[in-house]
Amino acid sequence: MMSLAIVILFLLTAGAFFAGAETALTAASKPLMHQLKDDGDERAVTVTRLLERRERLISTMLLGNILSNTAAGALTTSVMIETFGEHGVAYATGLITVVVVVYGEILPKTYALLNANNMSLRTAGLVSALVWVCRPYTIAVEFFVNGALRLFGIATEQTMSAQQIIAELRGTIEMQMGEKEVKEEVKHERAMLRSVLDLTDVEVSEIIVHRKKAVTIDADLPISDIIEQVAASPYSRIPLWREQPDNIVGVLHAKNLLRAIDSADGKTDRVDVAALATPPWFIPNTTKLLDQMNAFRERREHFALVVDEYGALMGIVTLEDIIEEIVGDIRDEHDLPVAGVRPQADGSYLMDGSVTLRDLNREMDWQLPDEKAATLAGLVLHESRAIPEPGQKFLFHGFRFEVLRRQRNQLTLIRVSPPRAVPRKSDKAA
Repeated sequence: MMSLAIVILFLLTAGAFFAGAETALTAASKPLMHQLKDDGDERAVTVTRLLERRERLISTMLLGNILSNTAAGALTTSVMIETFGEHGVAYATGLITVVVVVYGEILPKTYALLNANNMSLRTAGLVSALVWVCRPYTIAVEFFVNGALRLFGIATEQTMSAQQIIAELRGTIEMQMGEKEVKEEVKHERAMLRSVLDLTDVEVSEIIVHRKKAVTIDADLPISDIIEQVAASPYSRIPLWREQPDNIVGVLHAKNLLRAIDSADGKTDRVDVAALATPPWFIPNTTKLLDQMNAFRERREHFALVVDEYGALMGIVTLEDIIEEIVGDIRDEHDLPVAGVRPQADGSYLMDGSVTLRDLNREMDWQLPDEKAATLAGLVLHESRAIPEPGQKFLFHGFRFEVLRRQRNQLTLIRVSPPRAVPRKSDKAA
């Protein structure tokens, strides 16, 4: 009797092993296993090979689980009938059901879900051997199943499109960023990964330096004035214009100007600024950031002028602007301080209307929509469907916006209160 009980316990344990191993292997992180495989972990190589033929893995695990639990149930029934007679069937059914569900299914699968990667690495060798032993059976089952699916018009080969792969990557990043306890350095890396994926969706019009803020120089000014403005500018490349600021005729590089002055022995009247300027490179405002970054690399240029569909100048975009979309703001000793966001003691923020929504979402970890507007002022104008007066307040997307200052039709200063600082007022405008 004791030996029979040991056999039954062994069979139940085997069933639990098959259930846990199947759950662990199917729940294991494929990116992690791929990385471990590249690092030389032989167990990860085995896991990856098993996951490549997932159908055979599942067939083997199910076969082992069913055989183990069925044999354990049959032996338990036999023992119960011998002990309790005809009532032993009922006793065996109740006992084996509870034991199999708790000990053979819930317990091992719960543990496997909590320790999927570690357990899959520990069990990979034994499972791989079992899959090889059961190969004739699994091949036959796979052939029958695939044939049945094709009979009903169901495709057996699944391939993911590029859009689906990107969507899966984006979903993984967003899911990880949603965790409550994330170290700041890890959060920054995940934000960078999200920004890389956004390069294919974001247009240059969303990150440009608007023409009103761009530093440009009148090419017809005296050479001394041009040199003074170039020296006072924090930028190395400056657009030149004639007759009107939108008529860009070239781009002057400060280094070329210095070389020309040096070649002329300091006699600035000999320097021809127009001849030093390179031809302007105009690009449409609908260009995607990834395409523009590749264009910068191919042309070996860092500076482009952005125009709208009518050919009117919208602003300037540089390679540094695109890189900052990935890694965040890059400052050097010549950059001007970026004014625009000033936190207040009550939890609100005073913001310039020209602050971009993408910068706010990235720096503040907000989720303000940037599909219809690129700047904070643009969002308020779009949502309010009007040009608000100073003092008007709005409640959009859980944030409270108060227009503090307006110059003509441009909103220049806005108070933004995030959800935690928004009063429980349901009206949309006050």
